[in-house]
Amino acid sequence: MTGAWSQRISAAVLGATGAVGQRMVSLLADHPWFELGELVASERSAGRAYGEAVSWRLPCPLPDAAARLVVRALPPTLHSRPKSTTGGLASTPPHTDDPLRSRVLFSALDADLAGPVEEVLAAAGHAVVSNAKSHRLDPDVPLVIPEVNGGHMALIGAQRRRLGTEGFIVTNPNCSATGLTMALAAIEESVGVDTAVVATLQAVSGAGYPGLPSLDILDNVVPFIAGEEEKLEREPLKMLGRLSASSERINEAGFTIAAMVHRVPVVDGHLVSALVRMRREASLDSIRRAWVEWSRSRALGLPSAPAEPLIVLDAIDRPQTRLDRDAAGGMATTIGRVRSAPGGGIRFTCVAHNTLRGAAGAAVLNAELLVREGYLP
Repeated sequence: MTGAWSQRISAAVLGATGAVGQRMVSLLADHPWFELGELVASERSAGRAYGEAVSWRLPCPLPDAAARLVVRALPPTLHSRPKSTTGGLASTPPHTDDPLRSRVLFSALDADLAGPVEEVLAAAGHAVVSNAKSHRLDPDVPLVIPEVNGGHMALIGAQRRRLGTEGFIVTNPNCSATGLTMALAAIEESVGVDTAVVATLQAVSGAGYPGLPSLDILDNVVPFIAGEEEKLEREPLKMLGRLSASSERINEAGFTIAAMVHRVPVVDGHLVSALVRMRREASLDSIRRAWVEWSRSRALGLPSAPAEPLIVLDAIDRPQTRLDRDAAGGMATTIGRVRSAPGGGIRFTCVAHNTLRGAAGAAVLNAELLVREGYLP
């Protein structure tokens, strides 16, 4: 870090003992731009060293500095705030005894808790970088994949004006919507998307720890995940939409997505198979070129950003979850099985790591973009 970034920015993780929270801790422990100083979890973990409170589930060692931090709990006032009647952030939140010193709060909170808590913390002046679904579709909350729609961070200005504070909320998308949106972005930009029909095969880590009972998922595929189809059908449209002239809302993309979701007995990595019909005819080779050119033009040079956010494979049996989920440290989306569809259009399969590119890594990358764009001085 140099210049304006010569001092590391103080950071906290909310929901630090959960599966995504642990990923955030591992990514932030030695981050060059952020200094991990606060960990927040439930009352039963509060007051204990993180190393004692957490059941560490990652293959990498628990970072020593994080292990020594004492876990904090959010005060009850943050849990009890009435919800806004308009469905968004309230402009005049009640006073709360905000206990956190960190400038940036990485939220891995459950959605039911994240909604009111993130509102209060943003209004108190914090930058809340959230993995939760609670505010993704709020009109002035950015829902961002940096390589796709980093310009949507401009919504922060409208959000700050309404809140009357320097705080704000920024969100990353659903873990399956991430890979799908990255794959659709180049098609939408080059020839336009008319409709997309998608089916997901989603890893059990997407359900958090301990996840599904073994007798529910072993030797089985479950064709339902609560709320997932709705996220896949809405979130890409916001991300691939256009910022309004006033920079106060997003005009959603004008195509439709029909989604079918499945939980499968895989630990990590969400696979999406898609059939896309386009607004203008295009050859398979031109779509492949569009993906490759899009990927090369989106190298961000940020600490967590992959050199190639999209990797296009030619092998007839790739991508595969186990072989391709860790591409570029788990931060790339891999595309393959590209072929034409009967009646027109294109079929393909893509894989992304759900707790890295689709969750914790996405939040950290969003925060890095906020630093670069001057939202986190």
